Amino acid sequence: MVSSYSFPAKRGWRGLAIAVLGLVILSLLVPLIFLLGLHNNFHSADVNEDRSSNHVSKSAHVDDILHRLTPPLSKDVIENSVKEAFNNTVRDAAAHVSKDQNEGHPVLPKLLEKSQLDTKNEGNVIIEATQHMQSVSVDDTKMSCELEFGSYCLWCHEHKEEMKDSMVKQMKDRLFVARAFLPIITKLPGQQKLAREMKQTIQEFEKIFSDATTDADLPPHVDKKLQNMEEIIERAKEFPLDCNYVYRKLKQILNLTEDEAHFHMKQSAFLYQLAVQTMPKSLHCLSMRLTVEYFRSHSLDMELLPIEKFVNPELHHYVLLSNNVLSSSVVINSTVMHSSESQNLVFHVITDGQNYYAMKFWFFMNSYKEATIHVLNIEDVNLGYHDKVIPLHLSLSEEYRVSFRIPSSSQMNTEYISLFGHTHFLLPEIFQKLNKVVILDDDIVVQRDLSPLWNVQLEGKVNGAVQFCDVRLSQLKGYLGENSYSQSSCSWMSGLNIVDLVKWRELNLTDTYRRLLQVQNKRDASLRVGSFPANLLTFQDLVHPLDNSWALSGLGHNYGVDAHAVEEAAVLHYNGNMKPWLELGIRKYKARWKKYLKRADQFMGECNVNP
Repeated sequence: MVSSYSFPAKRGWRGLAIAVLGLVILSLLVPLIFLLGLHNNFHSADVNEDRSSNHVSKSAHVDDILHRLTPPLSKDVIENSVKEAFNNTVRDAAAHVSKDQNEGHPVLPKLLEKSQLDTKNEGNVIIEATQHMQSVSVDDTKMSCELEFGSYCLWCHEHKEEMKDSMVKQMKDRLFVARAFLPIITKLPGQQKLAREMKQTIQEFEKIFSDATTDADLPPHVDKKLQNMEEIIERAKEFPLDCNYVYRKLKQILNLTEDEAHFHMKQSAFLYQLAVQTMPKSLHCLSMRLTVEYFRSHSLDMELLPIEKFVNPELHHYVLLSNNVLSSSVVINSTVMHSSESQNLVFHVITDGQNYYAMKFWFFMNSYKEATIHVLNIEDVNLGYHDKVIPLHLSLSEEYRVSFRIPSSSQMNTEYISLFGHTHFLLPEIFQKLNKVVILDDDIVVQRDLSPLWNVQLEGKVNGAVQFCDVRLSQLKGYLGENSYSQSSCSWMSGLNIVDLVKWRELNLTDTYRRLLQVQNKRDASLRVGSFPANLLTFQDLVHPLDNSWALSGLGHNYGVDAHAVEEAAVLHYNGNMKPWLELGIRKYKARWKKYLKRADQFMGECNVNP
């Protein structure tokens, strides 16, 4: 009885083992065949709809991600549903860019749930606000690269590399065409020889591309092979063919290529935006090292600070809002270096809690002639009340990309404006004993003595600023409403501003700004975008125009700033994405910023800080 039951059990066990072994072999062969079929991104002669739809879904996923960085104003930024299987391959936003294991194409990391870009669109005007300027999308039929991707396209133009695979691309194009013709030529009676030659040439090209990705990898006499392929294609065109079939195949290849090119363009734009909005590792290291040294050191005697100078209205008080130690140091150093009376200068550096101790230690250990440095933590400021409208955290100057249609034209014009952040409207309450201050952004460099600014008469105005007449208030009517401002009034720029705090308090402009922000919030505008019209309306008819030679803007996004104007300007303003302390900064303007760095600091060497 035992033998009668043991044989079937053994046979069943063997069958199960063979089945498992077969599945294992199959699981190894299928990915191998799939990878070989997609080697070097080749597409087979039969480009099916599933492949196309999968690629389109990938493009839709990119559109969904870029929707968080760019405003949804064109067909390229429409939110599409994404396949669950593709979503599972996306890594966290802080991680590196991963590879799609199914297609071999790079995919973008997921962004954080909170969007880093706020936009608003009314009529023919588009306004965006973020910590650094982002890109804008408008009508694709009349859209330039800069309008869609912002200063990223300018950066690409400067860093454009010579194409090293032009011959490879040309050969791939011919390969695609031959694959489209091959199925038809094979079916033609009496053309077996041509079909064999075409198939053999296609296989030769595929073998070449298995080892070559650039022109340098191509074998000798490859130009003759390309010429042979051209001749075969021309011979194939001599026969009556089903043009609709060839058209569909080539159209599919074209669409796939365009989708892939735009996908990589958006991926590059995303990585660029990520780079310009993320603090470099070296600067973060510097801030952390300074913070650690602050608590290690026992030599900081805060009692030695000249507190009486902080509230003396007879001195020249400069206010600087920043969370960047290096940029703050450059602003102060460049101002002091050109000042004839540095003992009269008092710099109030307002920062956040994360960078407060680093700032404090840096300015305690570094001297700037006889100037006085006062570091404040905005989170420790006691206003005597809780402000529900203006958040009590550090808010730097806001930078906006304003795009609007040129009258009687279909073209879009894009300009860049920098205005006060929310924290600026708390200055009259923070410095209650001061009468006048000069506000400096942390992305400027001073090239002349600023002392004459204190002799400028504001003539009853509150804000002395350089006007920006490329954007007039009449062009922003959809945002500003029907107010009693002059239609020809110009917008203004932050960066260098003289502020009469006495007049500000007298007119209660901070409350005016609060009310305007509340109005914007009721219109469902974000707090960041809402500050744009609130800024302009708060200071309408209260801006005293400074001479344009005082400040020159655009060095953080414009490659074409006049060299003579750069030389003559009293203040250079690096407004834009390409800040001078970033690797992505515009090279020809960096030297003027780096000149005022204190390079001898030991912590800069330890953190490998080399802007």
